[in-house]
Amino acid sequence: MSITIKTPEQIEIMARAGQILSQVMRELKNRVEPGITTESLNKLAEELIFDSGSKPAFKGYNGFPAALCTSINEQIVHAVPCERKLIEGDILSLDLGVIYQGFYSDMAVTVPVGAISPEAGRLIRITKKALKRAINRVKPGKTIGDIGHAIQTYVESQGFQIVKELCGHGVGQQLHELPEVLNFGQRHKGLKLELGMAIAIEPMAVMGKPGIKKGPDGSCFQTADNSLSAHFEHTVAVTEKGPRVLTE
Repeated sequence: MSITIKTPEQIEIMARAGQILSQVMRELKNRVEPGITTESLNKLAEELIFDSGSKPAFKGYNGFPAALCTSINEQIVHAVPCERKLIEGDILSLDLGVIYQGFYSDMAVTVPVGAISPEAGRLIRITKKALKRAINRVKPGKTIGDIGHAIQTYVESQGFQIVKELCGHGVGQQLHELPEVLNFGQRHKGLKLELGMAIAIEPMAVMGKPGIKKGPDGSCFQTADNSLSAHFEHTVAVTEKGPRVLTE
C-alpha cells in the first residue's frame, strides 16, 4: 500500500465526515456518567451515525463487533462495549470512526466518569495537550519523526510514559492507510509530510510503566501493570496553511 494524496475535494468530504464524527462524539461525552453501560453508549453511537447519513467505520472491521471502542482505566484501546456499568472515578476512552461518501474519519477522547483523582485528571490533560503539540507539527516539509518527538518529549517530561507498541496512521478511503504515525521519534527523521496527506494522530499515555498486554475480551490492549491509560486522536490534513483538524 502506498501513501495516498487527497485532492482538495476529497479533503472537503473528509472534513464533512469529521464534522459528523465530532458531533456524535460530543453527544456521547455528554452521556457519560456513573451507572451507564458501555453497550448503551455503543447503541447510541450507532443510532446517531446512521441518523447522520454516514456509517460506522469500526463495526465489522477485522471482526470488531461494535461501532464504538470503550476502553476503561487500564484498557488503552479497542475494548468491546458490554454491560459493564461505569463507576465514579473511572476514566473512559471513546474511540469512534465514520464513513461518509466513501471516506473515513477517526477520533478519540478520554473523559472522566464523575469525580476522578487529581492524577487521573492530569493524565487526561497531558495526553490531550500532547495531541495539540503534535498537531502543531503538521506542515509540509515536517516529518513523522517531528510528530512523534513532540508527543514523547512532552508526555515524558510530565512524568508519564507513552505507548510505543500502538500508533496513528494515514486515513482516507481506508480506515488504516500508510504512513504509520508513531508516538515517539526523532526530529527531522522519517517520512516528510506532503500537501494532501491525511493522518490520524493518537497519543496514548500511561501512568505506570511502559508495556502492553491483550485484555480478556480478546480485542483490547491494556497496560501490562494495570496502570491508568489515556488516549486522544484527531484526523488531520496537511495544507499550505499548516494543519487542518478535520474532526473538530
